Amino acid sequence: MFKKIIIGGLLIASQFCIAQNKYEEDFLKFWNDYNEYYAYFEKQGIEWNKVKEIYLPLAKNVKDNYEFTALLERVTHELHNGHVSLNTNLNTSNRIIPSGEDVFAEKKDNHFFITDVRKDSKAELSGLKPGMEVTAFNGKPITEQLSLFLPKYTNDYNISMYAYALNMLLAGTHDKQREITVVENGTEKTYYPDQFAINNIMHNNIEYRILDGNIGYIKINNSLGENKVIKEFDDVLDKLMNTKSIILDLTETPGGGNTTVARGIMGRFTDKYLPYQKHEIEEKEYVTVRSWIEYVTPRKTIYKKKLTVMVGHWTGSMGEGMAIGFDGMKRAKIVGTKMAGLIGAIYTFKMPNTGIGYQIPYEILYHVNGTPREDFVPKYLTKNSDETYAKALKLAK
Repeated sequence: MFKKIIIGGLLIASQFCIAQNKYEEDFLKFWNDYNEYYAYFEKQGIEWNKVKEIYLPLAKNVKDNYEFTALLERVTHELHNGHVSLNTNLNTSNRIIPSGEDVFAEKKDNHFFITDVRKDSKAELSGLKPGMEVTAFNGKPITEQLSLFLPKYTNDYNISMYAYALNMLLAGTHDKQREITVVENGTEKTYYPDQFAINNIMHNNIEYRILDGNIGYIKINNSLGENKVIKEFDDVLDKLMNTKSIILDLTETPGGGNTTVARGIMGRFTDKYLPYQKHEIEEKEYVTVRSWIEYVTPRKTIYKKKLTVMVGHWTGSMGEGMAIGFDGMKRAKIVGTKMAGLIGAIYTFKMPNTGIGYQIPYEILYHVNGTPREDFVPKYLTKNSDETYAKALKLAK
């Protein structure tokens, strides 16, 4: 009897260790996958081994999936880019950027300013505007809260780290309403954007109209990942073939998409087989690089008149690819702010025990002129969304 109890006790202890160690095992899978496939360590200057030193001991003490997910979210902040995320979240999770943000802010010296507001968003409805200085978020000073999102492997923070941290902070978490305190014209005021309701009427994937002067306007509403959009776009463009010029609005494409849809749309604007972006993969095991150019093929009836493409802070991933593509093809005037700057083409991976999935930017993407996609700046640069539309209209005319 005594022997059986001991054996039973040992079995229970063994099972308990397995339950605890599965989080360490999944963390190591997560870390090793990034170590092997992440394409931007060198460009960003990330000390990935130091990240392991910081977080692996914490993973060993995790007790449940909730704690583990929260820990992994902290690790993703070390990479400080909106293209790095998990496929799951908690009620306490931060909204991801750019999809979950409705204000874009920048750090200037030791001050923080709203420089753009997403159109038709809660932030816009609340009255937040570009030019306002943000002094507090949820009742606390901004500076002391940025540490939630700044990397832990270094104390030497650059512009991109601060931009990521600031905009993640202002995007807020799923479980709390935001309080954004600003100073405008010397007066301090607090705004409550989440108390406003956005019109829940579903927008079409594509909106279009004919503006004064016989200018066609086409807006793609965050649907570049839906292959059916190709036919929808064809139907719209066919109706606008007799316009003087077209404005293609990509300012609401934060969720990215796929290259099939992008090439399908771009193929309606060129009668030549043209390159639109360059891909590069570092094959670390063999210390070599594989690279290739992706092309756009003409399709259906080609629209040959003037094209103006609008971009902005909520132009992400495949939207950014289309912008650099049109620019590289010398087919359109690109107007807008700097884009979301999401890095690379992502591949999806999954942990063996918890089943949590995660995205890794594996391919480096370039403009055909050799500059990184995330560094692209429109030739016709603007300060915010309102200025972008006005400038695009002027160029189209």
